[in-house]
Amino acid sequence: MNKNTEDHFEVLRKIQKQPQLSQRAMAKDLGFSLGKLNYCLNALVDKGLVKIQNFKKNKNKVQHFKYVITPKGITERTKLTIDFMKRKMKEYDQLKKELE
Repeated sequence: MNKNTEDHFEVLRKIQKQPQLSQRAMAKDLGFSLGKLNYCLNALVDKGLVKIQNFKKNKNKVQHFKYVITPKGITERTKLTIDFMKRKMKEYDQLKKELE
């Protein structure tokens, strides 16, 4: 899994858990710069893995967005999760051999 793929995986996981988070809060939680998160979100939208929905405007005319994982995004997140788990199991097996 390359770095972009790992970043996309982390963003998809965060969206699934907290879709109403602002980009600023999501970036902070993930340890990303706001620019990096925006880049990742745009890439996920371009790939059809995420939709951005405007869900309300408050008194200050600030738009709030909700991020929604599309069915294609769910499939991709599942694939990435399986790849992540396989990689972690391989790392575990290697560490176990080193300790023996």
